This record gives sequence, structure tokens and C-alpha cells, in this order.
Amino acid sequence: MRTLGHPEHADIDAAMWSQIDEIIRIHRPISGAIITVLRECQNVVGYLPVPLLDYIGQEMNLPRSEVYGVASFYALFSMTPKGRHTIKICLGTACYVKGIKEVLSRIENKYHVRDGGTTEDRRFSVQGVRCLGACGLAPVVVINQDTHGDVTSDKIINIVEQYE
Repeated sequence: MRTLGHPEHADIDAAMWSQIDEIIRIHRPISGAIITVLRECQNVVGYLPVPLLDYIGQEMNLPRSEVYGVASFYALFSMTPKGRHTIKICLGTACYVKGIKEVLSRIENKYHVRDGGTTEDRRFSVQGVRCLGACGLAPVVVINQDTHGDVTSDKIINIVEQYE
């Protein structure tokens, strides 16, 4: 494998670059392996920053446009940093009529983050979703893998503060 040197990036340390190089080494000979390489590299770093995408393209002998096209097309890839904890806010009808907008507003105001964003300290990513399939518990918030039902704007901050 030709190595052009690792680009400087604050979120990628030497150990991560070593893992990334190994992922590329294993998958480089396999035609069409770009999705696998992107997924595994995202698992290492947490997201796909632009310098990493450029590096992957160079090392896989793929045009920049192809790498960016794949990374931007599939929803499983993120080119922006994510928080340590993901807060999913159900915006489905049952949750909406029971006050989920006020819950979302309380989170946005307290943590200075908007739907689809990540807090500056990368503690939380907030994601509005169409339905979480728990309408009987409405309004519902899922933090990481934990489902919280009957959430109100008065309760939400105490719930979120349990996640460091």
C-alpha cells in the first residue's frame, strides 16, 4: 500500500491511523469495498471528517467524487462529529399531541443544540425521528438504547443529566 502520510486532524490519533491503515490494507484489493471501509473507519473515529475521506480515496485509488458520493448518499455515514450520547426525540403524532415539541425545545435551550445537531462539548447529539414505535408511552425519548416514556418538559433535563 502506498502511504502518503497521515493528514493532521485533532480527532484522529496515531492509534486510530494505525487501525485505519489496517482497514484499508485488508479491503483495498476488494472491488466495491468502499462502503465497508467507510463504515469501519467511521467506527474508529466516530464520524468521517473531510481529511479522512480524502485519505481513504487516495489509499483506495478512488476518485474523491466517488468517496464523497458514497459518504453523503448513505444515511449511516456522518461527516460531522457525533455526541457520546444520542437523544432521539419522537416527533410522531401521538408524541406530538402529548407535548414532545416542548420537550425538544427544553433540550435545545438548555444544551444550545438544535435538532440534528451536536453539543459543542460533544456530549449529546439530538435527532428528531418520525416514530419510535412506542406510542403507548408517548411522549417518548430514547437516549442511547434507553427508552423513556411519559416524558414532559419538566422531566427531560433530569433524565438527560443522568448521561455523562
